[in-house]
Amino acid sequence: MNSIFRPGSPFRKGYVDSPRNRSYVVMNNVLYHLHPVKVKRHGVRLSYTLCLGGLSFFLFIVLTITGIWLMFYFRPTELAYVDIQNLQTSIAFGSLVRNMHRWGAHLMVLVVFLHMSRVFYHGAYKAPREFNWVIGVILLLLTLLLSFTGYLLPWDQLAIWAVTVGGNMAGYTPVIGAQAKFGLFAGLEATTATLLRFYVLHVLFLPFIIVIFMAVHFWRVRKDGGISGPL
Repeated sequence: MNSIFRPGSPFRKGYVDSPRNRSYVVMNNVLYHLHPVKVKRHGVRLSYTLCLGGLSFFLFIVLTITGIWLMFYFRPTELAYVDIQNLQTSIAFGSLVRNMHRWGAHLMVLVVFLHMSRVFYHGAYKAPREFNWVIGVILLLLTLLLSFTGYLLPWDQLAIWAVTVGGNMAGYTPVIGAQAKFGLFAGLEATTATLLRFYVLHVLFLPFIIVIFMAVHFWRVRKDGGISGPL
């Protein structure tokens, strides 16, 4: 606020169109944190970045919008399977939105993996970007967890048994295997309590954590001087 109402502000003395003032407006605009004044030439080449980072963010936005829409017609109870069937057969555009959410989730996992592969190939995990590389690895793991928790929500046989296999694999974790399995299932096997737990993780906890880490990730890209150059 001080930068807005300080002496010399256009609110007090009017705006004079000049290269200096245009630069001042850009540099003091919140949008500057989203798009820099200067971008390295290689950073805007589609053949270099493949736009995988931006595509990952775009898919997250699509999944957020479609996911909120699906929440209006879904109950994490023993009637979850019935809700999914009604959604696909009785709700206008229900099948379309659900398929957008499903295939968007599969595509996001693939795109995030390809994005990390591109970053690794170009050596962007090296100094001074080591911290942001760790943030990217965490985002990949969170994306996989988001996909895993969402897989159970249709509450059909395929979903139940797939999650059962995943939970049993977690049970073989050294030292904490039994606790990990119980923590996933909220019991000894997949029940409606498991469904509720996965639902809360999928629509509240994991998206909230992902948003925080994405904000840090974007900030570090700017902090580290933008997109890294070729090796």
